[in-house]
Amino acid sequence: MSGDAGNEFFIIIRQNSINPLDFSVILAVRVPKTNQLFRLRRYNGKSHEHTNLIEGNTFYDFHIHCASERYQRLGTREDAYAEPTSRFDNYYTALQCLFADAAFVASPRGQAELFEEVERDEHREY
Repeated sequence: MSGDAGNEFFIIIRQNSINPLDFSVILAVRVPKTNQLFRLRRYNGKSHEHTNLIEGNTFYDFHIHCASERYQRLGTREDAYAEPTSRFDNYYTALQCLFADAAFVASPRGQAELFEEVERDEHREY
């Protein structure tokens, strides 16, 4: 999807097939004129312990990673900083949180309407 300024944004969803608490929902933007993705936000499941290097706090919970200049200066991944959350408990509700946090706007044409158009086209006589 493209933003108003022409930036390309991506939503990446990963869920472990064995452990449903091992998931990531990621909002990334393509770095202009490269193939690199910059992770803006990452919503992780409660499948591992996380430690924030600067603050020194460790937790085992659902958590949200955010891109941070402080952590990039350390040479870590852009989204190495994270905070625990109780706002989601599976990948689907994590995706809903991402939509809310990033102020996604629904298309004025609903998804059901798009499917209706496909059905009408399939039955059109030529």
